[in-house]
Amino acid sequence: MPSSPGDLHVVIGLGRSGLGAARLLQRQGHRVVVLEQHRSPSLEAKAASLQHEGIAVQLGITLEPASLSGLPAEPASVVVSPGIRWDHPALTAWRARGVHLEGELAPAWRASAGVPWIGITGTNGKTTVTHLVNHLLCNQGIDAPMGGNVGNSAAELVLERCLEPTRRPQWLVMELSSYQIEAAPLVAPRIGIWTTLTPDHLERHGSLEAYRAIKRGLLERSGVQILNADDPDIQAQAQAQASNWERACWVTAGDRDALPSSITPSLWIESGQVMHRPSHGQHSGEEAQVLMPANCLAMPGDHNRQNMLLAVAAALEAGLDGQQMATAFSNFPGVPHRLERLRELNGVAYYNDSKATNYDAAAVALKALEGPLVVLAGGEAKIGDATDWLNQLKRQARAVILFGSAQETFAELLHQADFEGTVECCSGLAVGVGLAAQLAEQHSCRAVLLSPACASFDQYSDFEARGDHFKELVLGL
Repeated sequence: MPSSPGDLHVVIGLGRSGLGAARLLQRQGHRVVVLEQHRSPSLEAKAASLQHEGIAVQLGITLEPASLSGLPAEPASVVVSPGIRWDHPALTAWRARGVHLEGELAPAWRASAGVPWIGITGTNGKTTVTHLVNHLLCNQGIDAPMGGNVGNSAAELVLERCLEPTRRPQWLVMELSSYQIEAAPLVAPRIGIWTTLTPDHLERHGSLEAYRAIKRGLLERSGVQILNADDPDIQAQAQAQASNWERACWVTAGDRDALPSSITPSLWIESGQVMHRPSHGQHSGEEAQVLMPANCLAMPGDHNRQNMLLAVAAALEAGLDGQQMATAFSNFPGVPHRLERLRELNGVAYYNDSKATNYDAAAVALKALEGPLVVLAGGEAKIGDATDWLNQLKRQARAVILFGSAQETFAELLHQADFEGTVECCSGLAVGVGLAAQLAEQHSCRAVLLSPACASFDQYSDFEARGDHFKELVLGL
């Protein structure tokens, strides 16, 4: 469709989300300008590529209230990348003057109209569940690509698959972060999954309640709500949210009888089998049935049984049966950067858990593996409660190698916790991996685990780059 003189859309940021949003809007016939506050050879290459496609780019534009003043027209919308705070002073000023602001998820949602979304959110577990749901559906020939906060951005995925009728998928499996959800309150998945809720991103959202409300809002807008009854925070909300979660499907990998009376699970594990009783709709009175063996997914840790059940609930909604899912689980290759077993060398296994970007995720990894361990941790520290992580390190680790900007903070935490193992500090993984191999031999450890408990941005572009570097170093030992 042709653009009108006033049909100008501004995209802030030249990251993956910004590139996808700019191309999606331009493909829909809109005039697009991308503003990027940094300059570098890689950004200049991206800008040149977009300009070749007819998309204007301005580099070195400081994000401030006056940033829009040099544009040829008042923008119809400003699309903000997830990395920019939703309460940034420039955004607050633009909102006050009536500029429409939204995240990259919003144009992707509108452009995918008619294709149902499975939206997966949560502090930890959402990447694993996203991969599991995608694998279950695709294994049965259902066209259900994944994206969002993992792999392709939502806009990139929608641009590639949803604008031509012959390429439209049957489902979109979307991992959704709190950053993305807060900037796109119109997104309402057909199926919403909430994996876990522990304090995270508080430096961004200000409080646990604000962070929780963002996640909860997505579930309340979802057609079917799938909830982890084993998560203490989500469980605690059950009674207060009963009227909003009337369509909820609860799952538990723990003791079903220990759940509060406000929760009746639809999926649980009993005598080594996954059991199912529908909790909503016309079949809610049916007797429980055996779906599959509970050990058909070969991933370590009780948390992965929770992840499996959450994925099963979504696949049931999409029409799969137990046998189909059992077959798919048996050939699931695992999730990159999430307890990813890389190799075994001299009797020591090496695991890449770079996705563990907070204390709670790192504690889960420590609980899942058999010790004793050498653990590599560090990066850009986050606000959070380190108690469980420290307790698991004391239980499992004979040595901890610290790197990145958090190493002094982490060394002090370990000292205060009376950690009795070896603590070493180093500049980065290039040194840390060789040191880990030496310490694993010295302390007769079963495994070396990279589980940073930190963001990656002090030394890497993202956790994938950190995990890829670790993998390269480990395979080179």
